[in-house]
Amino acid sequence: MTAVIRRARSGDCIALSRLAETTFRETFVDGFGIPYPPSDLAEFLAGACSARAFGAMLAAPGLAVWAAEDGEDLVAYATAGPCVLPHPDAKPWDGELKRLYIARGRQGQGLGRAMLRTVLDWLEERGEVQWVGVWSENHRAQRLYTDAGFEKVGEYDFPVGRHLDREFILRRVSG
Repeated sequence: MTAVIRRARSGDCIALSRLAETTFRETFVDGFGIPYPPSDLAEFLAGACSARAFGAMLAAPGLAVWAAEDGEDLVAYATAGPCVLPHPDAKPWDGELKRLYIARGRQGQGLGRAMLRTVLDWLEERGEVQWVGVWSENHRAQRLYTDAGFEKVGEYDFPVGRHLDREFILRRVSG
């Protein structure tokens, strides 16, 4: 069955929370083997990946959340909104792809590109400049973004609890 990309709804918050925690662990703990201290990982997941956090995102003006649904299961999600990346050229009216995660079993099937296109279409309607932060060692995600026209313009430290991941800041200008 093919996944259907749709805007997330308030009833998706628990499933989004589970998917967010699972995909974060699959990507960074299992996939890249980042040895996050357990307390830092727990703190991050409890905040960023909670159903409450997704409820807040869905209720916030200017933010958007998408889900890719395969039957009854959510297999991918993305979030976007005003840019908050720490770059001197980033403006609050610029758009930011904040998260794009695909369940491990669904990667490599074009779903990431389809989700990215959906988010970029939405962001382009709101402005000319789009931003994304991506972990410095996630070369696959970096290729996805550079293939879509993003270029590296900076770096910053992304906190996972007290642990800091080195992130690249990428920018794309429409038009």
